[in-house]
Amino acid sequence: MAEYEFIKLESQGGVATLTLNRPEKRNAISDALRSELIDALERVAQDRAIRALVLTGAGAGFCAGGDVAGMRDRMQAPAGEVAFNGWSRQQRVHHAVDLLFRMPKPTIAAVNGAAAGLGADTALSCDFVMASEAASFTWSYIARGLIPDGGGMYFLPRRVGLPRAKELIYSGRKVAADEALRLGIADRLAPADELLARARAWAAELAGGSPTALALSKSILDQSFELSAAQVFAMGSQAQGICYTSGEHRAAVGAFLEKTAQARRGREGGGS
Repeated sequence: MAEYEFIKLESQGGVATLTLNRPEKRNAISDALRSELIDALERVAQDRAIRALVLTGAGAGFCAGGDVAGMRDRMQAPAGEVAFNGWSRQQRVHHAVDLLFRMPKPTIAAVNGAAAGLGADTALSCDFVMASEAASFTWSYIARGLIPDGGGMYFLPRRVGLPRAKELIYSGRKVAADEALRLGIADRLAPADELLARARAWAAELAGGSPTALALSKSILDQSFELSAAQVFAMGSQAQGICYTSGEHRAAVGAFLEKTAQARRGREGGGS
């Protein structure tokens, strides 16, 4: 795998582990880290040998959100450039989030510690969240005079409902791991020393089926709240047409028919 300065990317048994690696900054996302993250996510998406992705953080925290030093630098730009610079940075933020959200394979955030602001949004960009007992979540943007710009206003209501999402975003309060599980922010809890192993095992389990069928199912499911039933059915018909031609489907049908034929021959042989 490629070498990076601010992240680590490794793969074993078809499961890639991407680790945000700025532990001295609680893995806060700087422009440099974001660029590496985008590159790594693109590599993972394109590598067919990788069947699933686990995202975690180095050290005690998962991700402290956006780098405050970057916020300071942004405010020091000439007044006439602040808005466009901010817009340009937002395009990169959303590109990284979108790559994770639309990854055509299962993704699990293994949240090992605090996930704050953009860090909490990044965790919810994954299909599933497994949290350690030391994990916490906070949409603390409001304390910086900001709104959740990393997908939180999209992902959080879909997990906890609109009123609860408003309460968490308006207050910016911290949610401990056990409450996160109750609210649906986290899907599973794990002891801190078993978090990564359990997340990888879950990822391998989720990735055991047809990559083609999984990628197509995910692409439709992720849009289903915004679509009508007729649209979902139509997209499903098109996706199924693709599945009919896939090597995985042909192999599965062939294996089933051969197994059936063997069983029939066994029954016929036993009766003679």
